[in-house]
Amino acid sequence: MSNYLKIYNGDIITPYTIIKSGTVLIRDGKIIAIEKGDIAVPDSEVIDAKGNYISPGFIDIHVHGGGGHDFMDGTADAFLKITEAHAKYGTTALSPTTLTSEKEDLFKTLDNYEIAHKNNLKGAQFIGMHLEGPYFALSQRGAQDPRYIRNPDPVEYEEILNYSASIARWSAAPELKGAIEFGRRLKSKGILAAIAHTDAIYEEALEAFENGYSLATHFYSSMSGVTRRDAYRYAGVVEAGYLIDAMDVEIIADGIHLPAPLLKLIYKIKGPDRTALITDAMRGAGIPEGESILGSLKNGLKVIIEGGVAKLPDKSSFAGSVATFDRLVRNMITMADVPLIETIRMAATTPARIMGIENKKGSLTLGKDADIVIFDKDINIQRTIIQGREIFNSQTS
Repeated sequence: MSNYLKIYNGDIITPYTIIKSGTVLIRDGKIIAIEKGDIAVPDSEVIDAKGNYISPGFIDIHVHGGGGHDFMDGTADAFLKITEAHAKYGTTALSPTTLTSEKEDLFKTLDNYEIAHKNNLKGAQFIGMHLEGPYFALSQRGAQDPRYIRNPDPVEYEEILNYSASIARWSAAPELKGAIEFGRRLKSKGILAAIAHTDAIYEEALEAFENGYSLATHFYSSMSGVTRRDAYRYAGVVEAGYLIDAMDVEIIADGIHLPAPLLKLIYKIKGPDRTALITDAMRGAGIPEGESILGSLKNGLKVIIEGGVAKLPDKSSFAGSVATFDRLVRNMITMADVPLIETIRMAATTPARIMGIENKKGSLTLGKDADIVIFDKDINIQRTIIQGREIFNSQTS
C-alpha cells in the first residue's frame, strides 16, 4: 500500500480562500502539499473528489452522544459507537461530554474514555473529556439533573483532577461560592474553564473571565441575560459574551436552540474567529425520533425527541440537541447567511484553537493532520478521512 494519498478534483477550503480544482497530497497521515490542479504522484492511493468541496474535518467540542448511545452509558463500546455515528456527518474530532451525575458514574466514564481512546480506529478522534457540571446554578439547570447540582468543593474537584489526566475542559457557573478559585485551578492545570448553566451578572462574568473562564458554553442556553434586581437592570452572561471581545462562545446552530436572528447577531458581533459550532448532541442524534434518555441508561432523564430536538417530557425545556455537524454547517449558510469559508472556520479552525490543538488540526495546512471531509454544495457528506484513513464513504456505507 502506498504511503501517499492524493485527493484531487475538488474545491479546497482553506481558512481564507477556496482553491478551485485543487489537490491535497497526504503522506503518513499528514498534509504535505496543497496545489491548484492535479499533482502527479506515481503509485499513490487516489480519491477523486468529483468537483465537491474538500474541507478540514469538523471539530465538535461539546457532544454527549449519538447513534443511540451516550458517553455516560457505562461502556467503552458506547464511546466507540458515538464516534462512528458522528464521523458519518463530517466530525473528525470531538470532546466527549458528561452530565451532572454521581461521582462514581463520572469516574466510570473517565475510565471508559481511556479504554476507548486506545481502540478508536473507526470514528472521530478524541481530544479530551469535557465535564459539564456539577457546579451549576440550580435556577439555570435546564435538563441537568438537580439531584447532583452543587457548589465547587476543592476536596472533590482535586480528587477528580487527580483521577484522570484526560480532562481537557470543565464547565461551571462562575457566581457560585468557590467558583473563581476553581477557575484559577483549572487554568493552572491547562484545562479550559467555561461558563455554563449560570445566573451570573456581567460583573461576575467579567471576574470569571479574568480568572480563567474563557468560553461561554452553549451561548444563550441556560444562561442569564438582562435581569432586574430591586428594580435595577443588570447585564448578564449573554451581554458579557458580547462585550468581552476575547471571550469565545460556542453555539448550537440546529436552528431550534437559536433561531436565525440570533445566529445572525452572534455572527455579526463575535465573528467566525470567536464562535465555535457545537452539536451538544444527545443519544438521539442520527436515529429516528421518539422517546429517549438523556444521560446514562441506568439513571438518566426521560426525554422526548420531536421536531428535530430533545425535550423534557413536560416540554418545559430543551434537553440537548439531536443535530449532526453537517446540519450546523448547512444552517449557518442558509439561515444565517454566513459565507462557506467563515462557516468552516467556525466548524474547524476556531474549535481547534479553543481546545489548544490548532498546531495539529482545524485547517488544511501543510504539516497538519489529514482530517478531511468531502461534501457537496448542499453539505451532504461524501467521505470522511481522519489522519489520512478513510473512515466513511457514502457510496459504500
